[in-house]
Amino acid sequence: MSNWIERESKVYMNAGGRRLKATIVKGQGARVWDDSGKEYLDFIGGWAVTNLGHCHPAITEALVKQAQTLLQVSNDLYTIPQIELAELLIEHTCLDRVFFANSGAEANEAAIKLARKWGKLNRDGAYEVITALHSFHGRTLSMVAATGKPEGRAPYAPVPAGFVNVEFNNIGAIRQATTSQTVFLGADSENA
Repeated sequence: MSNWIERESKVYMNAGGRRLKATIVKGQGARVWDDSGKEYLDFIGGWAVTNLGHCHPAITEALVKQAQTLLQVSNDLYTIPQIELAELLIEHTCLDRVFFANSGAEANEAAIKLARKWGKLNRDGAYEVITALHSFHGRTLSMVAATGKPEGRAPYAPVPAGFVNVEFNNIGAIRQATTSQTVFLGADSENA
């Protein structure tokens, strides 16, 4: 062991806090190993972004093949894999367009932008979004504002306006928080 945790504390600005004191060095399927050789079952999966396990041969092969072809292409250009994936998603969902993002926070930001644009064009400038208390939407400033954790917003105040937090799974609270400024995509506010 090389005291990775102590070394990290000197160079890394930890924005979220680490709950587990293990330095993971390799993985296979649902198992991971730390720098001392201790084995764990990985129930975290990168907060649901890598829930396919570690080092599956088919995924590894696909990653190597793509890395040997193109690693990253600017959105100023077209790529065949991006177009084919978009077509596949459209074919198997109710969607008619897709947007690819590099994180959940970026995807949430895009959804908020679309909702606010729709509200501006179709609901006299409505822009408010209702989110649940104790929710998490990402670490961008807007998503910190959307997150229903006042203690999480406090260090960054003032945060962008337009987010209303209500108790999770409480339809009455949602109805009470709904105003003429609330954005509804495809819903009539009087019947919501």
